[in-house]
Amino acid sequence: MAATTFGLLGVPSSAAAHWPGIERGPAALREAGLVELLRAAGLDVADHGDRPARRFAAQRADGGLNNLAAVLDVLADTRAAVAEVLVAGRLPFVVGGECTLTIAVLSAFADAGRPLGLMYVDGGQDLMNLADHPHEPIADGMGVAHLLDLPGTAPELSSFGPRRPLLTADHVCFFGYADDDEDLHGRVPSWRFPAASVAPDPAASAGLALAALTSVAGRFLVHLDIDVVNFLDLPAADVPQYRGLSLDQVMAAVAVMTRHPGFAGLVLTEFNPDHGEPDGSTARRLAEAVATALG
Repeated sequence: MAATTFGLLGVPSSAAAHWPGIERGPAALREAGLVELLRAAGLDVADHGDRPARRFAAQRADGGLNNLAAVLDVLADTRAAVAEVLVAGRLPFVVGGECTLTIAVLSAFADAGRPLGLMYVDGGQDLMNLADHPHEPIADGMGVAHLLDLPGTAPELSSFGPRRPLLTADHVCFFGYADDDEDLHGRVPSWRFPAASVAPDPAASAGLALAALTSVAGRFLVHLDIDVVNFLDLPAADVPQYRGLSLDQVMAAVAVMTRHPGFAGLVLTEFNPDHGEPDGSTARRLAEAVATALG
């Protein structure tokens, strides 16, 4: 890891989210000293700056996903920015922003002829679709469903990328989720490590998850939604959950994942600074934990 240069990219967007707030996450983490903490942990960091901010809007047409045009604009812009990180020979570290950003990052890798597996460290599995949830048309909870091109997803989003589907189920590992299994129709035979199985030994669980995923995928992207952390331990997530892992447990697992030779990049999502302490201490705690895990 010491010889790796991370390409840090902020994507301050809540276009795909449930409401505004997470578009301020990248700036809050920068103000909390994220870049300096990463470098102090011994990491080589090239700062690629932040993309233009995009805020949530209630814009639903024809029964489709809310704000879809803006979501696609954000993904296209992110894909192009990540492509620049890859051309520079750097390991992408994308700070969002919403969970859908992982679609753009995986697409950029696929465009470059470097397809990846996905380690999905998240409080949920984001397998919802419009057919089953017509009254909650929020893309943020449907990202993996669109990566897999499941029935009931929006074709404009499922076809984002150089191939369709962008991922197959055997190239996805769900890790740390506390919500009920979202694979309502049994269409997603992926690797699964729920929070209850991870909690007793997060590092060992991460090792098992890595062995499973890399047996088919080789290299992989880590998606880290901060809602995998119990909100009462760290009030940071955009959509709180109260049955998950502690911040220390999550970062113990992430540290194992990011030290694996197949690790190809990190996407940190769903930090809403409005939910933390107004003095910035919540953002600082999160930034310190991420820097320690990576360093």
